Amino acid sequence: MGHTFTKAERLTSKKTIDALFELGTSFAIKPLRIIWLESKLTSSYPVQVVIVVPKKNISRAVDRNLIKRRLREAYRKNKDLLYEYLLKTKKQYAIAILFTGTEPLAYKEVEAKIILSLQRLIKENEKAGR
Repeated sequence: MGHTFTKAERLTSKKTIDALFELGTSFAIKPLRIIWLESKLTSSYPVQVVIVVPKKNISRAVDRNLIKRRLREAYRKNKDLLYEYLLKTKKQYAIAILFTGTEPLAYKEVEAKIILSLQRLIKENEKAGR
């Protein structure tokens, strides 16, 4: 798929986001919480992602934006792990990546957590698929 993060890969549908937070399954790898839901998406991509950094935890907008940029970049560079698995199984997922920490992390740490999260997501889905 290449290392891009296009508009079609972003989850923007209010209906899908509401369903994701209501019915989705989740796990936490501090300081991230991943919520996912298998669903028929309108895009041709196997995954649509929404990244959330709550104002309650990070009050300064500059810091929230910095965290969101780092999460997007880490996801963009490492999404191939997830894409290979989902293209093999022909599934589509809506995913929310929530930042639950209280201060910005270095990019290296963020990237390590994203990689762990994507690997765990694949494992969780393999377990559920059996």
